Amino acid sequence: MPGTGERAPLLFLHEGLGSVGLWRGFHRRIAAATGRRSVAWSRPGHGRSGPPRSPRTPSFMGEEATRTVPALCAALGLERPVLVGHSDGATIALLAATVLPVGGLVVLAPHVLVEEFALTAIRAARTAFDDGGLRARMARHHDDPDAAFRNWNDVWLDPGFRAWDVRDRLGAITAPVLGVQGDADPYGSAVHVRTVAERAAGPVALTTLPCGHDPHLELPATTTAVVTRFLDGLP
Repeated sequence: MPGTGERAPLLFLHEGLGSVGLWRGFHRRIAAATGRRSVAWSRPGHGRSGPPRSPRTPSFMGEEATRTVPALCAALGLERPVLVGHSDGATIALLAATVLPVGGLVVLAPHVLVEEFALTAIRAARTAFDDGGLRARMARHHDDPDAAFRNWNDVWLDPGFRAWDVRDRLGAITAPVLGVQGDADPYGSAVHVRTVAERAAGPVALTTLPCGHDPHLELPATTTAVVTRFLDGLP
C-alpha cells in the first residue's frame, strides 16, 4: 500500500505457515492508521511465491534475514524500513536488524531459542496436517501446501534444530523494538521477548496480551492500537 514519503515504510514478514493473505488485513489496517507505505509479501515457498531455491536447513531464518530481506528492500527501494514480523517472521526481522539499517522493529511472538513445550505443539501440527484438516485449510492459501508445511515443520522437528539459539546476536540491534507476546502461546513463552529486552542495544518496549500465538488475529483491535502507538512514537 502506498503512503507518505515522510515516514519509514513498513515491511511485513509472516509466520512459518503464513502468507500475505493470512495477515487477514492486519498490514492494511496498520498502513491506514499510520499513513506509511506498507509492503507484505509471501516468503519463498509460501502463498503464491515460488519455492525456496534450496531445501531449508536449521539456519534458514538467518539466511532469509541476511540475504533475502536486504535484497528485497534494495529491489523495492525500502530505505530504513520498520520490520513487522510474526513468529518465524519476527525472528527474521530481529536477525535482519543486525545487518540492515532499520527504523524500528515490531515482533509478534518471536523465537530466539527452542523450548520443549513448543516442539510439542509443532508435533501436534504435524498430526493435524497428516491426519486432520490442516492441509485442506492451507491449500486455500498456498500453491503448494505440502512444501509450505514441510519447510517449516520438518526443520523445527529436525534433531539438529534443538541447539538453535540466536540470543548472542541480539546485541547488534540498535533500533527501537516493540515485542508483543500472548500469555497463552503454545509455541513460546515470554522468555523470547524478555531476552530481546535484555540483550538488544536499543530501547525495547514489551506488551503481554491475553491471547495465544496470533495476537493480531485473536485481539486485532488491541494489537493494532499497540502497534500504531509504537509506530507513532518512532523518530
